[in-house]
Amino acid sequence: MELDFNPYPKSQQTKSKRIKPTQRQMGDIRDSVDKQLKERSQGICEACEKARATQRAHLTGRKQIDHRTEVYDLAHLCDECHDMLDETEAGIRFRRLAATIISAALK
Repeated sequence: MELDFNPYPKSQQTKSKRIKPTQRQMGDIRDSVDKQLKERSQGICEACEKARATQRAHLTGRKQIDHRTEVYDLAHLCDECHDMLDETEAGIRFRRLAATIISAALK
């Protein structure tokens, strides 16, 4: 029994066959979304409204997101508020509540 040898051409070997974007790609923040976020916050932390906002925080985590990151998935925060949002139980509850309110308002 003899099998035919039909290798793929080099162009097909290097071409990606993936159609669905990865979680990282969906979580990436596009320049247009970043600009909208900065216009919305005016450079002030959206949580405490006192400090200068220097970080962008996902309200919906990358693993839970099922679409490309939009401005309503993000918050513009200072360092302290971002740490509080990610590391404390109250911050995690606040983040979930904010994501629920925003998604309900947009529907």
